[in-house]
Amino acid sequence: MKIIEIHIYGYGQLENVKITNLGDFQVFFGENEAGKSTIMAFIHGILFEFPTKQQAELRYEPKHSTKYGGKIRIYHEELGYAVVERIKGKAAGDVKVILDSGTIGGEELLKVLTANFDKGLFQAIYSFNLHGLQNIHQMKGEEIGKFLFSAGALGTERLSKAEIFLQKELDSRFKPSGKKPILNEKLQALHEINGELKKAAAKNKEYENLVAKKEILQKEMAAINDSLHGISDRIEKLNEWKRIESIVREEMWTKKEINDLGEIEFPVRGIERIEKLNQLIHPHNAEIISIAERIENLKKELADIEPDLLFLENETAILTLLDQVPIMEQLRLKKQQCEAKLTEYEDKLSITREKLHLPLNEEEISSINTNIFMRNQVEIVSRKRQKLVEVKEELENRLQEEKITLEEIEKDVRFAESQILPKHERVLIKEQVDGNDKKSLEWELKTLQDKIEFYQQTIDREQAVHERMKKQKRVQFFLFEFILLGLTLYSLLTKEWVFLFLGVLGCMAIAIFMAKSTKPFKEGEMKETLNGLREKEKQFKENLQSLVYLDITKLENQLMLDNQRREELQMLKTKLKQQQSQFEKILAKIEEWEVESAQNKEKLLSISSELKIPEYIAASFLQEAFEFIEQYKSICRDKSQLHIRLEQINQEQAKIVEGLKFYENRFLQEKGLDLHNSAYLLRNKLKEEHEKQIKSQERLGKLDELKADLKQKSQELELLQAEHNRLLQAAKVETEQQFYKLGEQAEKYSKLFERLDHLKSQLQYSILPKQVRENYLLIHNSDEVIAECNLEAQHLQANLKKLQEEHASIKYEIQILEEGGVYSDILHHYKQKKFELEVTAKEWSVYCLAQEILSQTIDKYKTVHLPRMLSKAEEYMSFLTNGSYQKIHLQNSGSGFLVEREDHTLFEANELSQGTMEQLYVSIRLALATTLYEKYQFPIIIDDSFVNFDANRTHKVIELLKTLKRNQILFFTCHSHLLQHFRREDILLLEKGAALDYLIEK
Repeated sequence: MKIIEIHIYGYGQLENVKITNLGDFQVFFGENEAGKSTIMAFIHGILFEFPTKQQAELRYEPKHSTKYGGKIRIYHEELGYAVVERIKGKAAGDVKVILDSGTIGGEELLKVLTANFDKGLFQAIYSFNLHGLQNIHQMKGEEIGKFLFSAGALGTERLSKAEIFLQKELDSRFKPSGKKPILNEKLQALHEINGELKKAAAKNKEYENLVAKKEILQKEMAAINDSLHGISDRIEKLNEWKRIESIVREEMWTKKEINDLGEIEFPVRGIERIEKLNQLIHPHNAEIISIAERIENLKKELADIEPDLLFLENETAILTLLDQVPIMEQLRLKKQQCEAKLTEYEDKLSITREKLHLPLNEEEISSINTNIFMRNQVEIVSRKRQKLVEVKEELENRLQEEKITLEEIEKDVRFAESQILPKHERVLIKEQVDGNDKKSLEWELKTLQDKIEFYQQTIDREQAVHERMKKQKRVQFFLFEFILLGLTLYSLLTKEWVFLFLGVLGCMAIAIFMAKSTKPFKEGEMKETLNGLREKEKQFKENLQSLVYLDITKLENQLMLDNQRREELQMLKTKLKQQQSQFEKILAKIEEWEVESAQNKEKLLSISSELKIPEYIAASFLQEAFEFIEQYKSICRDKSQLHIRLEQINQEQAKIVEGLKFYENRFLQEKGLDLHNSAYLLRNKLKEEHEKQIKSQERLGKLDELKADLKQKSQELELLQAEHNRLLQAAKVETEQQFYKLGEQAEKYSKLFERLDHLKSQLQYSILPKQVRENYLLIHNSDEVIAECNLEAQHLQANLKKLQEEHASIKYEIQILEEGGVYSDILHHYKQKKFELEVTAKEWSVYCLAQEILSQTIDKYKTVHLPRMLSKAEEYMSFLTNGSYQKIHLQNSGSGFLVEREDHTLFEANELSQGTMEQLYVSIRLALATTLYEKYQFPIIIDDSFVNFDANRTHKVIELLKTLKRNQILFFTCHSHLLQHFRREDILLLEKGAALDYLIEK
C-alpha cells in the first residue's frame, strides 16, 4: 500500500489542507507545532478509526470548524487506486471506501485494504517513534534483552511486559520460602486453625451422647403424636355417624320399597298427555264437516263468472298496439324532423366541399381511408413537422450561443498564454533556483563572452572579405562594360546591327550577372545575434552582481505561480477542446435535422397522395384537411342513417293500423270504426274480462284454501288418533281405565326415586365412605365408644408431656455445651479458610498456566519464525555498524539476545553502548516489518527516532531506509541537519498554518 494524497477537512489545527504527489520516501520537515504529529494521527485515524472519548489518545477535534476528518488516496497492490474517507459520525467516525473500479464500501472493504490489521498492530510494526528508544534508555540488566525480543516478536514491548506481569502476579501469590505472599499466609493460618480444631474434638464426645438421646426422645414423641392423631380421627368419624345414622337407615327402607314395586313401564306424563289428546280430537271433527259445506257453495259461484280466455290470451299483443296508438303523433313529428335534418345535412355537405375545394364527388371522398392508423400517421407527421420547426429554431440559437462561448474561451486561452513566463525566462529562473552557484554563473558569463568575441571577429572578418571582393568585381565590371561599349560604338559607326545587338545584350547580361553575384553582406542578422548575446551578457553580469541579494523564495513563488498559470492554461485548453466538441455536436445535430426534415417531407407527400390532397395544402394544413374529410364522411353516414330512420317510421305506422283492424274484426261486434274508437272499445273489453278473471281467481283461491284446510284438519285428526293409540300401546293396556290405574302406580314409584335421590344428596358430603357406613350399622351405642377413645387420648397426652419436659432439658444441656465450646465455630472457620486457600490456589494456577503457554509460544516463535527475522536483522546490524557487529544469537533460555562482535566476542544487550542498543532495536524493528510481515506492504512511519545518533550513524540508518523499496517511508522530523541526507523533491516543508512545496491547496 502506498499513500498518494492526503486531504484534511479538519483535524486538530489543520483545516482544509491537501497534500498531493507523496513519494516513495517522503520527508515531512517542520518546527514544533507545525502539524507533524497531527498528520501522523490523521493517517492512523483515517485508516483505522478515530480515538473514542474513553481512550487516552487525543481526538484532534478542530476548535474553529465543524468539519472533522478527511480522506486519503492510496494505491493497493491488488485492488488498485482507492479513496478512504472518514468523517464525524459514530464514535470511531463514518467511513466510506471508493475503488477506481466503481466499488463502494465501508468498514468491511477497508478491512480488506488493511488486511484486518488494527491500529495497535499497525503502530507496533510500521510506526517508529522516540518512545521505543527511550524505553531502552530507562531499562537495566536483563530487561533490555527481553524488551528487544518483544520488539522482534510483536513490534512493541508488550511481550516483555506480559512476562514481567505474569511473574509479578505469581510471586505476589506464592514463594516456596516466603511468608508475605497470599498463598503462604493462608497455608500458615490453616495450619494454626487445624491445631485448635483437634483440641476442641476431645470435648465433643459428651455432646454426641446428648445429641443421640435427643434423637431417641424425638422419635418417641413422634410415635405418640401419630397415635393421638389416629384416635382423634376415629372420634371424628363416630361423631359423623351419630349425625347421619337416621338418614342411612331411611335410605335402606326406600330401596326396599322400590324393589317391592318392581319395574313399571308407563309413558312420561302419560295421564296429562292422553287428556290433552281427547280435548283436541272432538273440535277437529266439527271443523271438517263445516269446511266441506263451504267448498260446495264456491263451486256453484265459479260456474256463473267464467271469463273469455281466448281474448285474454292476446292481451299482451293488444296492449302493445293500444300503447302504440298515442305515439302515432310522435312518429309523424319525428318524420318531419328527419326530413328537416336531411335538408340541413345537405347544406353542411355543400359547405364542407367548398372548404376542401377538391374535384371529388361524394363517393370518392367516402372511399378515402380515414381509419385510426391514418389519423395517427397524420398526427405524427404534423407533430413531427411542428417539432422540426421548433428544433431548428432551438439549434440555431444553441449554435449561436456555443459559437459565442467558443470565442470567449479562445480569448481566455490567448490571455492565459500571454500570462505565463516565456520558455527561456522560465528556464533561466529554474536554473537560478536549481543551480544558485556563483562559479556556474561566472563560467556561463565567460562562455557567453567567448561567443560575443567569436561573433565580433566573424563580423569583422566577413566585412573585410566582402569589401575586398566588392572592389575586385567592380574593376571586372568596368573592364567588360568598357569593351562592350566600344563594340557598340563600333557597330553604330559601321552599321553592323548584329554586333550592335550583341553589344547591348552583353551589357545587360553583365549588369544582371553582377547584380545577382554580388550577395549582400548579412551584417544585420549577425549584429542582431550579437546584440542578443550582449543583452544576455548584461543580464548575467547583473545576476552575478546581485547574487548576494537574490531571493530564492521569491523565484520559487514565481515558479509556483507560473505552474498554477500553466495548469490553468491546460484546463482552459481542455475546456476549449470540450467546447469545440460541443460546437461540432451542434453542427452534427443540424445535419441530423436536415435528414429528418427530408424524411418527414417524403412521408407528408405519401400521406397527401393517399388522402387525395394537393401538396401545397398538405404542407401547411394536412391535419385540418384530414379533419374536414372525416367531417364530410361523418355527415354522409348521418345522412344515410336518417334515410333508414324515415323508412322505419313508415313501417311502424303501417304496423299499428293493421294490428288494430285485425283485433277489431275478430273480437268486437262493431265494424269499420276509426283508429281511436276501435282502440277505446278494445281497452274496455279488456277491462271487463279482467274483472271476471279476478273474481274467478279469488273464488278459485278461496276454494284451494278450503281444500287445503280440509286436508290439513283430516291429517291432524289422523295424527291425534295415532298418538292416542301409541300411548295405550306404550302402557301395554287396551282401555283408558286400565291406563289411568297403571298411571297411579307409576306416580308412586317416581316419588320413591325422588326421595332416594334426596337422601343420597344428603350423604354425598359425609366423611364416611359407603363401606364404613355399613360397618358402623353394627354399633348399637356410639356414645360409649366415643368416651373410651377420649380416655385413651388423655393417657397418651400425659406420656407426651413427660417426654417433652425431658427433651427440653437435654436440649438446654446441648445449648450450654455449644455456647461454652467452639468446636463447630472452629470447624466452620477451618472449612472457610480451606475454601479461600483453594480459590487463591486456582488463581495462582491460572497465572502459572498462562506463563507456561507464553513460554511455549516464545519457544515456538524462536524455532519457527525468529531465525528468518534474525538473519535479516543481522544484515541490517552489520550495515549500520560497518561490520563491527555481525551476528545476533538467541539466549539458550528465556527471551533475550546475544550480539557477536567481529572478533567473535558475545555481548548481552545490556552490555552494549546506548547507541549500539538503539541500532540493534532499529535493525530488529525493520527486519520484523520486511520478513514476518513482508506480504503486507504498508507505509513505514518514522517520527524523529534517530535524534540521539551521531552524524555517521544517522547517515547509515537513512541509507538503510532508502534500500527498503517494497515499503513507502514517511519520515517526520523537526531537525534541519537531517535534510542534507534527502533529495530536495522528497522534502515537504511544513510551517505553522501553512505547508510549502507539496502543500499545494489550503
